[in-house]
Amino acid sequence: MYIDPATLEADAIYKLLCGVVVPRPVAWITTLGPQGQVNLAPFSCFTFVSNKPPMLGVTFGRKVKARKDTANHILARGEYVVNIGQMSQTQQIHLSSAEHPPEVSEVELLGLATAASTLIATPRLADVPVSMECRLHQVLPFGEQGSEFFVGEVLCFHLREGLLQNGKVDTRSLDPVCRLGGPNYASLGEIVTMAPMPRTPRGAKDAGQKLA
Repeated sequence: MYIDPATLEADAIYKLLCGVVVPRPVAWITTLGPQGQVNLAPFSCFTFVSNKPPMLGVTFGRKVKARKDTANHILARGEYVVNIGQMSQTQQIHLSSAEHPPEVSEVELLGLATAASTLIATPRLADVPVSMECRLHQVLPFGEQGSEFFVGEVLCFHLREGLLQNGKVDTRSLDPVCRLGGPNYASLGEIVTMAPMPRTPRGAKDAGQKLA
């Protein structure tokens, strides 16, 4: 089957990409609105872009050419929290994607507890395995629909006790939500652990280059 994206409307391409680029992690973002209300929304066009300093990237689309509340709040305050929910919170994550007037707090609507952040004014979710306090670093526009890629620096991490084992996050304990196409979500399922790749000694590699 051959598909020319030039023949498709933006919504059709969006559905196609959401079905192909799977599974996706979910950034469950808290922001502060102009009246101090805590906004909450999930975004799955989400990844990390740098480890030193740690930076996260999230793509925000537009609705009828208008920025979403989350994007507006981040631009206004320059800060936000990326929370990582777990499978037991899938329903709340999905419900928090519903559209509400800007003055409505999804946190209050869903009865979710918050905790004070350490370095920024925006609260984090209290009952998630991971929260990352972020400061806006850069916004990059893309495409014809007004999409913007927000890059933020992680100022500090909040991890549930016991989640970090020998410097690594225990993925099974994290139990993250995986986003699929449409109103569909998934758990991690089976985890396949591969043997470490052998490393070529640096001296041997350099010697081979000299011989060549």
